[in-house]
Amino acid sequence: MTEKKYVLALDIGTTSAKAVLFQRNGRVVAEDENAYPVYHSHPSWVEQDPLEIEQAAINAISGAVQKSGISHREIICVGISSAMHSLICMNDQHEAISPSITWADGRSVEQANYLKQTDGKDIYLNTGTPIHPMSPLVKLIWMKETHYQPYLNAAKFVSIKEFLLQKWFGKYIVDYAIASATGLFNIHTFTWDQLALSSAGITADQLSEPVPSTAICQGLTTELAERLSLPQDIPFVIGSSDGPLANLGIGAINPGDVAITVGTSGAIRQMASKPQTDDLQEIFCYGVTKDLWIMGGPTNNGGNVFYWLKEVFGEVEVERALASNENPYDLLTALAKGVNPGADGLLFLPFLNGERAPYWDADARGSFIGLTQSHQKQHMIRAGLEGVIFSIYSIGEALERLAGKPSNIFASGGFARSPLWLQILTDIFGHDVQVPVSHQSSAWGAAWFGLYALGEVSSLAAIKEDIPMKEAFVPHAVNHARYQELYRTYSELYFALKPHFHKLSAFQRV
Repeated sequence: MTEKKYVLALDIGTTSAKAVLFQRNGRVVAEDENAYPVYHSHPSWVEQDPLEIEQAAINAISGAVQKSGISHREIICVGISSAMHSLICMNDQHEAISPSITWADGRSVEQANYLKQTDGKDIYLNTGTPIHPMSPLVKLIWMKETHYQPYLNAAKFVSIKEFLLQKWFGKYIVDYAIASATGLFNIHTFTWDQLALSSAGITADQLSEPVPSTAICQGLTTELAERLSLPQDIPFVIGSSDGPLANLGIGAINPGDVAITVGTSGAIRQMASKPQTDDLQEIFCYGVTKDLWIMGGPTNNGGNVFYWLKEVFGEVEVERALASNENPYDLLTALAKGVNPGADGLLFLPFLNGERAPYWDADARGSFIGLTQSHQKQHMIRAGLEGVIFSIYSIGEALERLAGKPSNIFASGGFARSPLWLQILTDIFGHDVQVPVSHQSSAWGAAWFGLYALGEVSSLAAIKEDIPMKEAFVPHAVNHARYQELYRTYSELYFALKPHFHKLSAFQRV
């Protein structure tokens, strides 16, 4: 019998599907990534094709297995990670009759604002999901009020992970964390919340069955197994959402362990042994297991800010990168590194896609503040990178109010490949930051849940012994003091500009 030495993770992200093959000790053996497009059929609508995502997932899994050169019989299982807040309408033939509407979709701003004035606080206290257009609950209210045809014809409402599980295994099941992120799941009872269901105009039987993250699916068809380059009987472990899995995969699972992740968007999170919410409604609290919750806040604006900076200011660097086979982001980072911390008094509010935590304001808008004739391209790039971290720091203040001060900070996601961005993070927080060797923390968390579900490891906490780490980043006291001074201004700017953001947002929608 072939010895099983490896574990595979499928990570369904905002813009791509990644498959990562790990050794049992967390070392990456092979990985493959396949992107998929985003469609904007109307202003503020953000949609994807579920079938394109499925194909990307199949290609990623097959690609990682083939790149590794190992026998597929050596793979123990597949664990699944997925981005949150997607929504797909399904008919009674188990077919998607709507696009996958993503977390970034803003069509339901009016419904979110109205719900905040009515039952929103009670729903938030029950579900731990702030009232915002990202939430499937609010999207469903929009569907109900606008008589959206797929909603009227739907037999089920699912996330992209549920869509794949149904297509591959014929089951409508959802893990607790993905369920929590819908705004329809009661984090105290671990059942669908009646007040939220009533607001959405749906019933519990139109949703999947909530199950633990250790739930196992098996029995691929011969054709699908061949397309995936996997055995038909390989166990797929349902896993969780990318947030708690990033915490797990980076080792941030004890009280005081704070994980900061920046990919396309970003988040700061901390695990908790009981659910905690309050009337300020600034942070989320999602169920992970029946004795573990995750608290924190997401920002809409992370790596997408750097992408925007590249597109707007980086024409020269993009051309140079193409000519010399370099990375344009590295070239732009080198420019920003030559600028003093604080970008010589230039601040950037990074609200290019509105904002979630701590303001939950889809009408927030991005702004450069403090521009002078002496500021150049490199200042604007540095201010953009710093603005993303200032935003996360503001969420961290809200998290600290409920969870206490951090004792350890861990960083993961695409931004963890940038030493400059990590040093900015370290200097703004004034705290050592630990970074894993692999930036695929959500994938490793999903893989570990797979090992745990099959009894291959003793506990979730045991993962701490199998996370290869780099040397920690250490803050510079002078830089931290400078950032603290600037943050006092940054923290007031959103509230000062809020009425103007809303007027401009209304103008932009006309």
